[in-house]
Amino acid sequence: MSILGHAIRLLAAGALLTLAPAADTRNSFLPDAPRPFDGTLSVMTYNIHGLPWPIAWGRDADFTRIAAKLRLLRSEGRNPHVVVLQEAFTQEAQAIGRNAGYRYIATGADQDAINGQAPTASDRAFAAAESWRHGEGLPKFVGSGLQILSDYPIADSRRIVFPAFACAGFDCLANKGALLARITLPGRADPVDIITTHLNSRRASGVPNDRSNHAYGLQLACLGDFIRRNHDPRDALIVAGDFNMGHDPARRSGLLGGAFRQWLPGATVADAYDEAARKAIPLSGDAQYSRYRARDWEFFTAGRTMAFSLRGIDVPFGHAADGSMLSDHVGYTAIYDVKPLTSAAPAKA
Repeated sequence: MSILGHAIRLLAAGALLTLAPAADTRNSFLPDAPRPFDGTLSVMTYNIHGLPWPIAWGRDADFTRIAAKLRLLRSEGRNPHVVVLQEAFTQEAQAIGRNAGYRYIATGADQDAINGQAPTASDRAFAAAESWRHGEGLPKFVGSGLQILSDYPIADSRRIVFPAFACAGFDCLANKGALLARITLPGRADPVDIITTHLNSRRASGVPNDRSNHAYGLQLACLGDFIRRNHDPRDALIVAGDFNMGHDPARRSGLLGGAFRQWLPGATVADAYDEAARKAIPLSGDAQYSRYRARDWEFFTAGRTMAFSLRGIDVPFGHAADGSMLSDHVGYTAIYDVKPLTSAAPAKA
């Protein structure tokens, strides 16, 4: 998001950006048939650097290459069952799922969505120090940039944006938030909830760290509320996205404390990279690079009728032989074994 600062000049010039509607859609370019559920679920998280021209150049060609790679993987029976995207801001970026053959697509909130949460006195004081030169206090330039692509039916979807006061710096030009898709797996009675989000950057936001970190904490609190309000803790859950944690101690404490203790009180939540280390699952060089950057995370927990176990981590989108990438993030896939539990909890009310 660092180059979003240049968007201020576009806003001043009255530049317009048209985005696809925030709605669930059926893909009109379907593959012959989705491959049957074989007891594994693969979920890829990928920030595709989908900023609009002229903030970013040459992105449409890379989006075409991303879709083509996913189609190739599909032809080989190796495409991720579910893909969560961040920074899918433009129509071209949001066409990746359609062009890659995903049957079901959920899209996050657009730039006009509003969170009506009332600010506290502390929130008002924080907002009063906003700087329009750093993108604060201006209209939203783009929407949330969130999408969830699925081979399996999306039974329901929920979306939020963070409150207007819960952002800092150039990140305020995007209407960041969270998106939930409730996915039905063939032969499984209960759904799997998959959530993606994109949280405030730190240095790239263009404001001091204490300000960007304060906004980060507000967004984490909002994300936790969204999870607790919309997810049934008896169902399985995967939360994946660009959390922009990095190596900042305050952000690490806030994110991991929220994920492991506050999102689902009493539940056992794991993250894919640490689980791979615990199980001695080998990681490729790109996976190790992504883990070191500590921005893209995938947290998971089992449900009342489904046990989740990490089988492996694959990286469909990393560095090419010449060192180039299709985005400024690695796109990695966590592969889970999904097994029925022998003793299920009582049926839901």
